[in-house]
Amino acid sequence: MEWSDKLKVLWAHGLEGSPNGSKPTWIIENLGWDVVSIDMSQNGWTIAEQTKVVYDKISEIDDFDLIMGSSYGGLAIANAANKLLDRDMRIVLMAPAFGLAENFQKIAGEKGLDEWENSGYRPYFHHGLNKEIKLNWDFMVSARKMSWPKINHPTVIIHGVSDEIVQIESSRKVAESNSNVELVEVEDGHRLGKSLHFIPIAVEKVLSKR
Repeated sequence: MEWSDKLKVLWAHGLEGSPNGSKPTWIIENLGWDVVSIDMSQNGWTIAEQTKVVYDKISEIDDFDLIMGSSYGGLAIANAANKLLDRDMRIVLMAPAFGLAENFQKIAGEKGLDEWENSGYRPYFHHGLNKEIKLNWDFMVSARKMSWPKINHPTVIIHGVSDEIVQIESSRKVAESNSNVELVEVEDGHRLGKSLHFIPIAVEKVLSKR
């Protein structure tokens, strides 16, 4: 796969993001790439449902130069790629939500987890929508199965050392245990707003991988 001036990119946004969020907008405006940005919550909120959204789009359109995603969308991409082992794909993940189940277990606490399972849902304030949504217990069921997918395709991760949502240790763990993965650590938080200029650097790295 060769570098070209205009890449065709599939973008998967995070749990509280949107298809027209700041990262795909930056890519379009600053790099001039062709970005197909998915509405990740169209099937629901679980990682299984959002993985299917990514899988279906890659299956529908097979000429993407690059698959990119942020946070929850990054985890969905990693899981979808695991079902597409025969595809030649290059992947860039920004602060991917590896360890999703552990993170939500920590947020809810033991008592909160019991209440979540018994009631069947947990209220969650979605800042992107500016309203409360309900996360069904299926959210945790699928998270426990899909928090640590094996990475089989050439992948570069950009992750902030000061990430307050998804600790950088999760990406370090993935990079150390997967030979296909290169981790770029940056001085930033979860949103990576100060580090968008690392995107073309990460892309050049991943497109040069064999």
